[in-house]
Amino acid sequence: MIPVRLIATGKAVPSHSVTSDSLDRKLGHPPGYTLQKSGVLSRFVAAPDESQSQLGAAALLDALKNAGLQPGDVDLLIGACGVPEQALPNTACFIALHAGLPAGTPAFDINASCLSFMAALRVAASMLGDGGYRRIAIVSSDLASRGVDWSEPEASMIFGDGAAAVIVERGDGSTGIVAYKMGTYPEGRRYCEIRGGGTERNPRNGSEPGDYLFHMDGKAVFRLAVKVMPAFLDQLMVESGAGLDRIDVVVPHQASPLGLAHAARILDVPDAKIIKIFATHGNQVAASLPTALHEAVMTGRAVPGQRLLMMGTAAGLTIGGMIIDL
Repeated sequence: MIPVRLIATGKAVPSHSVTSDSLDRKLGHPPGYTLQKSGVLSRFVAAPDESQSQLGAAALLDALKNAGLQPGDVDLLIGACGVPEQALPNTACFIALHAGLPAGTPAFDINASCLSFMAALRVAASMLGDGGYRRIAIVSSDLASRGVDWSEPEASMIFGDGAAAVIVERGDGSTGIVAYKMGTYPEGRRYCEIRGGGTERNPRNGSEPGDYLFHMDGKAVFRLAVKVMPAFLDQLMVESGAGLDRIDVVVPHQASPLGLAHAARILDVPDAKIIKIFATHGNQVAASLPTALHEAVMTGRAVPGQRLLMMGTAAGLTIGGMIIDL
């Protein structure tokens, strides 16, 4: 076990909630079209004056309040967003500013697309374990609405905006990460992408407006995930030293109804064990996992003494899983 103790979670969403019915009217679709295509009843969408880092800071402040802590009690901030607020500097420094962290508090980003939170939690546990830090905050915040292409129904209607934060401390060995595994399959690198904004496609190298919007081949993502996920999960469970019957709660990335249904099938665990917030939040990119974790904690479905499984897929194509003793 990698010792780490989860002491608080927090959440923030934009003030504006958008229903699938309202999207039907806005986009000129027949009633029920968006709900049928997306499986989302409503999702939160940021207003033009709401920023990604402000939303992330609100989630961090919520976690600090839930822990009874102040901004100065955080030794390190890790930003774990799927898409940054801007290319440089990192999004974490903007979140630190808005959250009122003292000047000099270290802050950096980790990016693994939709699995950024999971990757950041693994890094945080290592940094706590070697004694360099006592308390670390991880914040995932994404404004997917800023990058959707409404001409692609499959890739635009499933997303929502939001942020979540987790605060972790050095553990004593009674709680922590029991198993962690991540695998990347570059054959799927083009299945989910935003081509513009980096060194390859930009105003100097040549780009088109569509390069800055999200594009997805959902069927290809699903086919590859179905192919590699069963063996991946088997290896994760072997590493944990126990079977799925030992898992008390499952927190999956809220990718899509199809993805959640497939996860339920291959896990073969009671539906009551699986945290599902997709219908009321949509896919919040990297914020999905910690938001679902926050839901599990705040509703009493994830409590000390339980074993929790986080799992999901991300652009790359990357799949990941983590088993935690709370």
